[in-house]
Amino acid sequence: MGRYSPRDILVLAVIAGLFVWFYFFRGQSVGPEQIASILFLGAALLVAITIHEFSHAFVALLLGDRTAQMLGRVSLNPIRHLDLYGTLAFIFFHFGWGKPVPINPYNMKSVNPLVGAAITAIAGPTSNVVLAILATIALRLARGSADPLALSFLQLLAQLNILLAAFNFMPIPPLDGFSLARLVLPRHISGWLEQYGFFVLIALIFLPQFLGRQFDILGQIMGPLQAIITGIVRSVALTVT
Repeated sequence: MGRYSPRDILVLAVIAGLFVWFYFFRGQSVGPEQIASILFLGAALLVAITIHEFSHAFVALLLGDRTAQMLGRVSLNPIRHLDLYGTLAFIFFHFGWGKPVPINPYNMKSVNPLVGAAITAIAGPTSNVVLAILATIALRLARGSADPLALSFLQLLAQLNILLAAFNFMPIPPLDGFSLARLVLPRHISGWLEQYGFFVLIALIFLPQFLGRQFDILGQIMGPLQAIITGIVRSVALTVT
């Protein structure tokens, strides 16, 4: 199997099988446009997650921590970064995550461990912002001359990366934004969030499903973040082009 472990093959096969089943074999009529949209979503998600997780690993290595490198995570191979449950969550619930990159901030050189962990964490969503900028620049340059399918993919890639950046910038563990918030939060609050943050996040995700859209606290937090990131992406793309 070369560089791919049995786990890698199994995870990829399960994700691919469920992706195909969910979008193609549930008794729904699927035309060429829907098929193209589904394939574009899968490709855009693969690119966004791979770059996001690679950025965590690469920045940790730059700061002196080789933990991720020793586990093969400083790689642009998507299989290294796919998480089964995170990808399934994206397929079924339209949010998700990649396989967390293990780091040891105490291995980092010339930087406080908390600061090093924050820099490494923020590298992930920052890379999504950069990808969104690049996709928007390409979209502006290609508009009117490129194939409509290529333009649709670039637009989806930009939107997906903005969404992932906004989601991961939120200061709730285990999301990346918490590592930055931890630098300024009182210790008793950050400690409580480290212990219970995951359950808080799950509750915020499912509250609207059971209690109605008026309880969409997550959306109320993400909305302004998405607006800010979208403004940055458009401003930079407009300046460059």
